Amino acid sequence: MGQKANPIGNRLGIIRGWESNWYGSKKDYAGKLIEDHKIRTYLNARINKGGISKIVIERTLGKLIVTIHTSKPGIIIGKGGGEVDRIKEELKKLTGKDDVQINILEIRRPELDAMIVGDTIARQIENRINFKRATKMAIASALRMGAEGIKIKLSGRLAGAEIARSEEFKQGRVPLHTFRMDIDYANVFAQTVYGKIGIKVWICKGEVLAKRDLNPNIIAGGKNEGGVGGDRRDDRRGGDRRDDRRGGGDRRGGGRGERRN
Repeated sequence: MGQKANPIGNRLGIIRGWESNWYGSKKDYAGKLIEDHKIRTYLNARINKGGISKIVIERTLGKLIVTIHTSKPGIIIGKGGGEVDRIKEELKKLTGKDDVQINILEIRRPELDAMIVGDTIARQIENRINFKRATKMAIASALRMGAEGIKIKLSGRLAGAEIARSEEFKQGRVPLHTFRMDIDYANVFAQTVYGKIGIKVWICKGEVLAKRDLNPNIIAGGKNEGGVGGDRRDDRRGGDRRDDRRGGGDRRGGGRGERRN
């Protein structure tokens, strides 16, 4: 089950919220679903280098609210907010709605976001950087920022080889069967001159023990970002405790002096 099911879909309603929040009757459900897909496809193509993690779409009576989670809000906002206004007008034409609102939320720690990590690796592979080097740098950055574990799998003609293959890099723990574990997942493609390379990223941010608000904007936007794991990991492997266990300079020096005497 861990390998076959999408980790995000598996946790919906438990510790993850839906990225589309609206009600659709039998008549208009299909139309709204297609419209959501068009909005996401358009924004990802329009803001190609904006570091977009996810796009949350909410609908109220006659109003469309689009929240863009990004690591580079300055690129999307533009000079004096002009770029946002242009995107808003384009979305009005695309959806045919007059009342469109765009919110932009900054991701404080992009090293812990699976979509941004996968996109960064894909861009590096497209720029002919060695895939092993790019992957190991991403793993080191994620663990340094407090992730409990990370797994990255690459498939395709790696390094331009004649025969396609898959390679997996893993560090730490990524328990896919434990639903209380906050695991972020993304599937990204790198379009190289010798073919398409698929990149899958799993990032474990720790356990969620308390009841979590399922609104995706609250989780990604502020206090809950990064899960519980980052803080617990710091407490578990803190520098002070390590010094006490192995002995600092004063303790070791004092002990040796007494033995000699």
